[in-house]
Amino acid sequence: MHPPRCCDRILRAAACLAASAWLAGCAGFTPQPGPEVEPGGNYVPLTMPFVAVGDTQEHESTGFPLHDNDSAIDAYVEVAQRPPQQPLFGRRILEWALQNHPDDPFIHLGDVMDLSCKSEAERMARVFREAERGDRRGAILPGNHDGLMFGIYSYSILGSVLDLGARKWNLGCRRGAAPESAGNKTEREALSKRGFIASYLTFQAFGQHAAAGLAPPPPEGRHRFSWRNTDPQAFLSGIEANLLDGVLYADSFLAQRLKLPRAPQATRDVIIIGLDTNQAGALVGTWDTIMGRSPGSMGHVHPEQITAVSAWVEESVDRGDIVIFAGHHNWRALGLPTRVLLRGLMRKVKHPLVYISAHTHSGFWAVHRALDRRPLLELNVSSLSDWPIAYRRISFAYDESARRLQVKGELMPHGAAPSASYADLLAAWKAQTCKHAGVSPEALRQEDLDLVKRQRESRGSLIQWLLESLSSACETCEQPLYEHAQAYQDAMLTALLELDVDLGREADQLHHLPMPAFCPVQDFVACARMLMDEKATDFRSHSDLFRRKAALVERVNKHLDDLTDPQAKAYMTCRAVQAARIDFSLTDDRRAENRGEEKRRAEQFFRIEASVGMD
Repeated sequence: MHPPRCCDRILRAAACLAASAWLAGCAGFTPQPGPEVEPGGNYVPLTMPFVAVGDTQEHESTGFPLHDNDSAIDAYVEVAQRPPQQPLFGRRILEWALQNHPDDPFIHLGDVMDLSCKSEAERMARVFREAERGDRRGAILPGNHDGLMFGIYSYSILGSVLDLGARKWNLGCRRGAAPESAGNKTEREALSKRGFIASYLTFQAFGQHAAAGLAPPPPEGRHRFSWRNTDPQAFLSGIEANLLDGVLYADSFLAQRLKLPRAPQATRDVIIIGLDTNQAGALVGTWDTIMGRSPGSMGHVHPEQITAVSAWVEESVDRGDIVIFAGHHNWRALGLPTRVLLRGLMRKVKHPLVYISAHTHSGFWAVHRALDRRPLLELNVSSLSDWPIAYRRISFAYDESARRLQVKGELMPHGAAPSASYADLLAAWKAQTCKHAGVSPEALRQEDLDLVKRQRESRGSLIQWLLESLSSACETCEQPLYEHAQAYQDAMLTALLELDVDLGREADQLHHLPMPAFCPVQDFVACARMLMDEKATDFRSHSDLFRRKAALVERVNKHLDDLTDPQAKAYMTCRAVQAARIDFSLTDDRRAENRGEEKRRAEQFFRIEASVGMD
């Protein structure tokens, strides 16, 4: 979750003048200090590579429309709404990244979801289950979107019935929000932080690689969870968790001990301490978020989590292991008390310090020297939902005599040579996906360009969104919200119609898919065109038409996960990546959250290895 983009023209008028002390981004960009030129050394490989990904942010786009989900919010929150290709095809990017390295364990550094809905978790769980076939192992660290509404609102979905924010969250997660979709109308469609941790522990307990003694937690109530794998070589080797209910659920935590596979020449084990940097704290409201106060944008680790993982660190020190720290939030996005606590924990370690993170959607290398004499080398992986879409393949090596730790962070994907520009990165994606999509690359690019432009032009204004969200409930006041939401559903239906033409009816099987009862003809193309041609005239007809469109999109989107043909998978991955790149290219640099290529180069985004010593 990015901080508010106050230098947008709307926010300059609406918020920057009133809140410049709080809002990040008004000041100019200053690159973080990064690692210097490599001094060289006698490095011995310690680990085999693992894949590090982050910020997939699978988004539920077919629930009841929310003010927070209207395109207008994109005027100040970078990741609020993406091109329509993202909720349809975006999870295929993660699938592609993981399946391209079937022998490497993987770590997802958080923000699996976006709105934090059960439906988002279910779709992503299918990707993870497929990735763990055979001997493959993986782990997920919690992100701020994994249990908070849009990564910023920690409403209590288990609390009072008068909690209108939680009700709104739950409504937004009721996918396919048509009158007949009773199966998606429970009061538990939203997934709180406690719910996310419980789902993850259940996934690990009953998955293909279920470990002895690992049992799912109870569905409700406070629960302290401590587990250690009896297999000394296991990748997921330990879990410490605390699950909280009610208004306290955002302070729940999930910490994990991960043991990386040894390289043949290794003289030490490497242990990753996977921290939960999302002990998020108090509730916030609309104005709090506008003013830059949200529990998800900054990371927090509370003392009880530090105590819980200290035993792992001390054990590793006694064994002579290398300890690597990892968490969702980048180091500078951690609150000062958290950084002080973590520096205290890191003092136990007798070797150079490395921290791996996500959250920024940009990617960089940095060296931090505050709060301790020992430098901390940080590798921040990029996003799989916003450009630059990339991930890292990481391994470690150590020079015993120099006491210097080397991090190899291969930027993926790449061609014959490492990517040295955004053009190289896009070319690598196209070579791996678009080239195998069975459609002319230029034709696909034109489809994506037209669709991204269409969606961007349908966005509302932040002022409209803010006034509506702060006003009292009024049906007709919400008509513009449904109009914007319908435009987004139309864009997704257009993408699905294009998929049907591009792949062909035998490949996509859309014409064998049962249609909702409101479709007079049981054929997707006929139903979609009927809905897109229908004109709404008042609030009731707008809301009814939106729900029918959403129900159709939800049904087809679910079906997309059944498409396993390599050409179909390449097609969907290509379109999701390409749309993200086009959307980024159409975004003013002042609103690009420092993701411009020159700023990324200034923070060594294209670098593929660095090392750190003891001082």
